[in-house]
Amino acid sequence: MTRHARDEAGRPRTRHRWAAIIAAAVGVLVAGAGAADAAGQQDSAAAADCSNGYVALTFDDGPNPNNTNNLLNALRQAGVRATLFNVGQNAAANPSLVAAQRSAGMWVANHSYTHPHMLNLSSAQMSSELSRTQSAIQNAGGGTPVLFRPPYGETNSTLQSAASALGLRTVTWDVDSQDWNGASTAQIVQAASRLTNGQSILMHDQYATTIAAIPQIVSGLTSRGLCAGMISASTGRAVAPDGGSGGGPTTPAPGGGSCTATFSEGQKWNDRFNGQVAVSGTNNWTVTVTVRSPQKIIATWNASVSWDSSGLVMTARPNGSGNTFGFTIQHGGDWTWPALACRAG
Repeated sequence: MTRHARDEAGRPRTRHRWAAIIAAAVGVLVAGAGAADAAGQQDSAAAADCSNGYVALTFDDGPNPNNTNNLLNALRQAGVRATLFNVGQNAAANPSLVAAQRSAGMWVANHSYTHPHMLNLSSAQMSSELSRTQSAIQNAGGGTPVLFRPPYGETNSTLQSAASALGLRTVTWDVDSQDWNGASTAQIVQAASRLTNGQSILMHDQYATTIAAIPQIVSGLTSRGLCAGMISASTGRAVAPDGGSGGGPTTPAPGGGSCTATFSEGQKWNDRFNGQVAVSGTNNWTVTVTVRSPQKIIATWNASVSWDSSGLVMTARPNGSGNTFGFTIQHGGDWTWPALACRAG
């Protein structure tokens, strides 16, 4: 875990708070719960009342061997997914934790390689910080990030252009939990209570006080008709999860009945990988599968399929082979899992 001289807002950090970091969060489970837990958490999330929208829970500065598994276990237990902004050098040093983040259903994102003040760098140095982090996360099995959060929230047009050149959307945050500044668990929970639809909250990977706050944060969101969602790479705002990098079940598509489509990855080769979708809730379903260019679905089985004009959106319906179907994606360098939407009928 890399210590930074200053907090995300650029203020000096004090070191005495490490005493609070040493203690593990009470009641966290042993690491390694696996993909089944990720699927289970999505069943819980799917049952939640999201009538007032979605917010993004985000955690910076991971992964680190002292606390990332505790964080993942707490998120699993709460039945939510989060966006994890990884520091590249931490990802390179802890590849198994990056893989664990993705296996737990989290969205893995870019937070620079060394956590510098990016605006003090040349354009070439900015690009290097970003591209090295992309490579570190990809090499560790974390997929291809589509989001970048600048250290300390410092950004300008030059940095945003460097990010855009790598396919990254630059995002900051709406609510600062102040966990880096010694906020108590109660204060972190109080900060989260200010979240409204589309907003995101800044938290960090390494604090026990933050982990202890997660169940209370989720309970508070639920009581207000809010759910934890993903950050849209198009708008930078929190939206409903689409089953992307975590591959969890989808929420029902608008206008249809209730069903859930769950993606799981199958065999992988250098240039392609297999995926399987299991549908629950109905035997009469329509599932849309959306891949990202340059990805291409090159084979399908156990469903009747059609395509939109872009070739990126496949619509699958039952063909008498049951409620599980599969396909092969030629990835073109992008290992991101497809987005799913399911409706009955």
